[in-house]
Amino acid sequence: MDHKIYDVTIIGGGPIGLFTAFYSGMRKLKTKVLESSGQLGGKITMFYPEKTLRDIGGIRKITGGDLVKELIRQAETFSPTILFHQHVSGLQRRPDGIFMLSTENGGLHLTKTVILTVGAGIFKPIKLDIPGAERYESGNLHYAVDDLNRFRNKRVLISGGGNAAVDWANELAEIAESITIVHRREAFSGHESDVSEMVKNARLYTPYCISALHGTGNRIERVAVKQVGTGEEIWLEADEVVVNHGIQGDYGGILNWGLKMKDERIEVNGAMETNIPGIFAAGDAAIYPHKLKLIAGGFAEGPVALNSAVRYMCPDAEPMAMYSTHHEDFVDENGREKEPQAR
Repeated sequence: MDHKIYDVTIIGGGPIGLFTAFYSGMRKLKTKVLESSGQLGGKITMFYPEKTLRDIGGIRKITGGDLVKELIRQAETFSPTILFHQHVSGLQRRPDGIFMLSTENGGLHLTKTVILTVGAGIFKPIKLDIPGAERYESGNLHYAVDDLNRFRNKRVLISGGGNAAVDWANELAEIAESITIVHRREAFSGHESDVSEMVKNARLYTPYCISALHGTGNRIERVAVKQVGTGEEIWLEADEVVVNHGIQGDYGGILNWGLKMKDERIEVNGAMETNIPGIFAAGDAAIYPHKLKLIAGGFAEGPVALNSAVRYMCPDAEPMAMYSTHHEDFVDENGREKEPQAR
């Protein structure tokens, strides 16, 4: 058990949790980050490290992996406590108002406030529901793309029609020999401009779904795809197969805390407050009217949640941190840049 009482404990070390940890340092709070996996970056690190992101203000484009590296460096500015393999499940409140967070490995963490930046929970890809598919997972069947070079000059077949499938089709089109898209519907749910680009670069099979795999050892050589309406089946040759059928999230024991939920997310108000005083949520975990479902939106929600946590602890506190251009940890009395002191 960590007997220290932290001002704020952020559950989830993805992009929003990391930026919130930085902002917590700006407000001079004793900060802890609990991450359930063995690495930071959340869904981006797990599934999209090579994906190019273009919807963050001031950054024309950046790979997911590079963004996570910068977020980690930024989060470490004020030396928060960051712990891995901490799958938080239990919650109790002591008579003095301190929360006790328990983890599945027996850990116990004490904190005045909690900010949930847990996304959709513990992420797991929805796997291909084909008998024997698991034998190819150590070969050329992929649920994430973590090395673009693996697909260079290859015949790539992608199954799926959401944003991830469309994005990977466009990313890989620049280096692959060919791209084939198999989707069970006629329409794609990606952004219009991205879908238009994909249509120019890929061979499409819609509405089709994968019905069988054939290969040698752990490598797929041919893929059977079936027309959804007629049942007509054809075989396609492929060197690499990418399946983007979505991600399943699991909040685990957090669902037993009594949080108000809506559409499988944690309901908050405009201050990122949940129905439990002292507990806040931000990023993909949070839902409220007119939510902007972008990383950029989450980068605003995290500081809002943090500021609400400060006011929960001290109602007379300033409503927000000083702007970084004037913050005493970054500039001296003469306005010169300085390195912040770790806490």
